[in-house]
Amino acid sequence: MRRFLLSAYIVTVVLLLTACGGRGKTFSVCEGDTLRLEYAENLCLVRCPSYTLAVLRNPWDTLKVLHTYALVDREDSLPENLPDGATVVRVPLERCMVYSSVHCSLFKELGAVDRIAGICGLEYMNVPEIKEGCRAGKVTDCGNSMSPDVEKIIDLHPDALLLSPYENSGGYGKVDKLGIPLVECADYMETSPLGRAEWMKFYGLLTGAYPRADSLFRKVEKAYLGMKTLAAGAGHRPTVLSDLKYGATWYISGGNSTTGQLYADAGADYVFAYLNTSGSVPMAFETVLDKGQQAEYWFIKYNQPKDKTCRELAEEYAPYSRFRAFKERRIYGCNTSYVPFYEDTPFRPDRLLEDMVRILHPELFDEADTRYFTKLAE
Repeated sequence: MRRFLLSAYIVTVVLLLTACGGRGKTFSVCEGDTLRLEYAENLCLVRCPSYTLAVLRNPWDTLKVLHTYALVDREDSLPENLPDGATVVRVPLERCMVYSSVHCSLFKELGAVDRIAGICGLEYMNVPEIKEGCRAGKVTDCGNSMSPDVEKIIDLHPDALLLSPYENSGGYGKVDKLGIPLVECADYMETSPLGRAEWMKFYGLLTGAYPRADSLFRKVEKAYLGMKTLAAGAGHRPTVLSDLKYGATWYISGGNSTTGQLYADAGADYVFAYLNTSGSVPMAFETVLDKGQQAEYWFIKYNQPKDKTCRELAEEYAPYSRFRAFKERRIYGCNTSYVPFYEDTPFRPDRLLEDMVRILHPELFDEADTRYFTKLAE
């Protein structure tokens, strides 16, 4: 019921507000059927007679709209009743450019990886089909996502650019002026793992794979909730710390982030659950040590040729050894150089939750096999 009311709320807001960043004006919403979204808080989808309306709520200012899209079948003529403030996207997409490996991986799951004509940051792509496409000249690497090669983008003639928005970004530079629809992938700002995963329905509409996306989400939801129920029956809720410092700063996931919610669903007490944000918060090492020194488990992600060890961790920064999880050797790492963590987990949180539950509550399983995280060796 809460999700339904929230969807109605977002549509009402669209009636009242002007879109930010000059991307639109006030407009009227069509009469149509709202597609049921049970977990996503920043997305509303409405099927209208001749198009589908997608309203993205601004996650940084929830009384505003981030972007609104009118998804129109590419075989149909342009409807006369389109909202003035909406960006028209012809669907299904045929030649799009995708900035992140996360969404490339989802396109693969939806059977739409062949719709990707361009990407950014090939060195960060852990999707075999994309790497092979670049080698074969079927997919173009347009360089760094922060400053992509605009000439290459123009040569691609993409029907949309899928990129991630950031708070106070000030726009997207030169690509803002190309006249190509910019699809702002704000799924990462959802406050629950299933909320983010449910955005696959939006991407299913973009690629013409909505039935497949809906079916996949039901599978993810069932597995996730089953694992959450299993973890709730554990007798002990261990305390958990995550990540490492970079330079002088340790970026801590907020308590309302998908990471924070996942730890809670895994039957753990996240030491930074009190942070009332869905993004990350920069902290000094001393602050993290004060709050997380007694955490029983520590989860880290890193990218390097060989798996990290406890000894290596202490050599990198000696004060790491002051954490209880280090002393008791309960540090679990994911080497993203070969483990597809960033590609898989945003839209398959059920798999990540199972990993967490297997590590935090081994007594619930006959085997300790995990998919992403392994215990650091000495």
